[in-house]
Amino acid sequence: MTTWVGRTAAEIAAAVREKRVTPREVVAEHLARIELLDSRVGAFRTLRAEAALAEADDLATRDLSGLPLAGVPVAVKDNLPVRGESNRNGSAATPETPADHDHVTVARLRAAGAVVVGLTNVPELCVFGTTDGVHGIARNPWDLSRTAGGSSGGSAAAVAAGMVPIALGNDGMGSLRIPAANCGLVGLKPGHGTVPAGIGHGDWFGMSENGPLATTVEDARLMFEVLAGTEAGRPAAEAGEAGEAGEAKEVRRIALSVASPLVGVMITRAYKSAAREAAGLLAGAGHQVRPADPPYPLWLSTTSLAHWTAGTSVDAAELDTRLLTRRTRVHAAVGRRFVNGVRKGRRRERLRERMEPFFTEHDVLLTPALARRGPAAAAWHERGWLRNLLANTNYSPLTPPWNLTGWPAMSVPFGTLPGGAPVAVQLVGRPGSERDLLALAAQLEELRPWRRTAPLDRATAPGT
Repeated sequence: MTTWVGRTAAEIAAAVREKRVTPREVVAEHLARIELLDSRVGAFRTLRAEAALAEADDLATRDLSGLPLAGVPVAVKDNLPVRGESNRNGSAATPETPADHDHVTVARLRAAGAVVVGLTNVPELCVFGTTDGVHGIARNPWDLSRTAGGSSGGSAAAVAAGMVPIALGNDGMGSLRIPAANCGLVGLKPGHGTVPAGIGHGDWFGMSENGPLATTVEDARLMFEVLAGTEAGRPAAEAGEAGEAGEAKEVRRIALSVASPLVGVMITRAYKSAAREAAGLLAGAGHQVRPADPPYPLWLSTTSLAHWTAGTSVDAAELDTRLLTRRTRVHAAVGRRFVNGVRKGRRRERLRERMEPFFTEHDVLLTPALARRGPAAAAWHERGWLRNLLANTNYSPLTPPWNLTGWPAMSVPFGTLPGGAPVAVQLVGRPGSERDLLALAAQLEELRPWRRTAPLDRATAPGT
């Protein structure tokens, strides 16, 4: 019997279009996988089992020939509206009222043939780089003692555990790239305005972007095209592979940097080594690679903190703060003093102006994706704000600059830690370079393939 769990989105969609499998069969297999494993992983806040099967049956009655995600199960981060489901954003302070519409990105996924199987866990208001809170703890399927990351941790855990082939996440200070790096996935944060945002109250001043989490570059590209509304009506073999092959032939000027953007935060050896090895492979593939550090300003740490906390302050303004966890209340309170200054956007503009000459000289920046492995999977929401702040900053200093600039950046798996958990590198480009980054990521995937999903099975499920 053919199983569709563990297959890529492109493979599933092709099989559904060719009627080698029905959407219901695909969705049912993935729901069974979720039932088997999620009590241990903690990826989902809520499942849509009956609704997903009904939608799969309805999909089977449609013309599937032009649907690039025909029958593909997808998970959605629980800070985006899904029609008929409550949007809790990881908090007890948010209402349980079902949404009366789909977010535009969810609508685009459904129009492309995807079936939403559930909403995934996030930290409260999607603030922190560990996914834990009143709705549970999302664990890294490669190392269940460690966090999946945040804030798209549930989405990343679902994909890495093979519960869905792709998931929708978003990224305000690294919230998509951090869990992608922890969980061994391809995670793309598009540049500003490329994919519709509509996240919270103002997208964290335009810093937050919706993007794909996937196990392969092909799937990430396919989902990105659907989310961006470009070539969304063409199957992956036509829309993705042809472009990828053409782009990959171009020689890129790549800057390798293993320096931390934040003073006092150190990058550990495993992550530095991964970036250097990736640079060597790309140089061997014909690209122009040289060491070069971006001109990170000394004020980057204070600017990052101001924007991070101010975004939370705006999102929390209409909620009953008594129902928020202590770390979120403090974070929002700190941010209130920064809101007016952040809205003016002067520091972000200064950062862009500072970085533009660097990205004139270089096409792509290659860095480690993280500074160290993710923190323990624990109830971080019950711990103090400063402890959370330090834990987040010390393991993820490399992602925030590119939310501040609004430029595309992505995490790509590259190697493993001694215990087998994934390591990753980050690729950053100038505005409009998403496909260039995907092309380089595809070369890395070809030169150093990665294991796509964690080795979770019935033997490791609870009670067996």
